[in-house]
Amino acid sequence: MHLTPSERTAELTPSQPRRAQVGKLFLLLAVAAIGAICVLPLVIVISASLSSERSLVEWGYSLLPREFSIAAYAYLWHQPDQLAASYGITTFVTVTGTLGGLLLSSLLAYPLARRDFRWRRPLSFYVFFTMLFNGGLVPTYIVVSQVLHLKDTVWALILPYLIVPWFVLLLRTFFAMLPVEIIESAQMDGFGEYRLFFRIVLPLSTPVLATVALFASLNYWNDWFLALLYIDDRRLLPLQYLLVTIIQNIEAINMSANTVTTAAPAESVRMATAVLAIGPIVFVYSFLQKYFVQGLTVGAIKG
Repeated sequence: MHLTPSERTAELTPSQPRRAQVGKLFLLLAVAAIGAICVLPLVIVISASLSSERSLVEWGYSLLPREFSIAAYAYLWHQPDQLAASYGITTFVTVTGTLGGLLLSSLLAYPLARRDFRWRRPLSFYVFFTMLFNGGLVPTYIVVSQVLHLKDTVWALILPYLIVPWFVLLLRTFFAMLPVEIIESAQMDGFGEYRLFFRIVLPLSTPVLATVALFASLNYWNDWFLALLYIDDRRLLPLQYLLVTIIQNIEAINMSANTVTTAAPAESVRMATAVLAIGPIVFVYSFLQKYFVQGLTVGAIKG
C-alpha cells in the first residue's frame, strides 16, 4: 500500500514534538550538570570553612562538614572593628574606582571610536602601547609615593587602576559598532557632544558598560598588592590584604607551635577567608548578569 505525501507528513508530524521534547530534556540536563560542576567548588569551600581543623587534616574536604565548627570564623572575628573597617575601605575603593574608571574610560574610548576625530589613530596607538608596556614597578612607586604623595591614602588604592587600556579598547570597539544613523539623527535634532554621549551612546552601551564594570570591580575587590606597597596605616587596610596578613600570621604561629593543640586552624581559616572575600561580589554577578545577554541596538532604527 502506497501512501501519498500528505499521509506520510501526517504520520511523521506527531513524532516531531517528541524529538523536540527529548532534545530539550537533554539540553536541560546538560545545563544542570554544568551548573552543578560550577557550584560544587563553592559548596566544598563553605563546608571546609565550617569544619574543624582535625576533620580536615584526617578526612580531607567533603560536601558536608564531618565535624561542624565555627572556630575559623571566630578566629577571623577576633578583631571585629578591624574587619569591619577593612570591609568599608574595600567597598569604598571598589565602588569609587569602578564608577570613576568607567566614566573616564568611556570618555576616552568614545572619541577614539569616532571616525571624524582627528587624533583617533595616534591616541589609539598610545593606549594600545601602554597595554603592552608599562613604566615598571619602581617608577610607578616613585610617582605614587613621592611625586603625587599618595602613600597612606585611599587614593593610592584607586588611581593606579583607574584607567585600564584593555577596558578602553573594549569600549572603543563597542562604540564603533553603534549605527552612524543614530548619531547623525541626534546631531540633526540639535544634540551636543556631551548630550549625545550621555543621552544616546551610554544607554545603548549598557551591555559593554556592565561587562567592564564587572571586570573593574573584580580588579579592585581582589587586589591586595597596592596595599602592600603604599599602605602602612592599619585603618586603611583593605579586606584582601587583611586576610592575607591573617593567613601569614597563622602560618607563622603553626611553625612555632610545639603541639597540634596549640596550632591555629590554618586550613579552615583559609576557606573562611575565601567565603568572606567572595560573599559580596556574588551579588555584583547576579545584578550585572542580565545585561550580558541584551542586544546592542534592537529596535533603535526603524526602516
